[in-house]
Amino acid sequence: MDPDALAKAFVEHYYTTFDTNRAGLANLYQEGSMLSFEGQKIQGSQNIVAKLTSLPFQQCHHSITTVDCQPSGVNAGMLVFVSGNLQLAGEQHALKFSQVFLLSLDNFI
Repeated sequence: MDPDALAKAFVEHYYTTFDTNRAGLANLYQEGSMLSFEGQKIQGSQNIVAKLTSLPFQQCHHSITTVDCQPSGVNAGMLVFVSGNLQLAGEQHALKFSQVFLLSLDNFI
C-alpha cells in the first residue's frame, strides 16, 4: 500500500474513533507506546486511553488540515505528522492542534 494512503487511512480511523469512542483507541497502542501531552509522559495502552477519556470534554470533532508522512528506520515504521482544528461542543471557535505518530510495522504483522 502507498505510504501516503496508509497514513491518511490511519489518521481518518484514529480521529473518527477519538471523536466517537475514545476507549476504542486502546488497540492502536502497545504497552511500550508513549503519549506526551502538555508536559506529561504517559506510557502504555491502558494509561494512554485513561488520559484521553479523562480529558475535560466529552464531544468534539477533528477536522484534519494536513497529513504528512515519511519512513522511519525504526522497525520499518513511519512518522506521521497531523495538523488540523478541534471543535469542542458548545464552543464558538475551533482550537488548532498538531500530533505526531510513530507507526510501527509490529502492529501490522
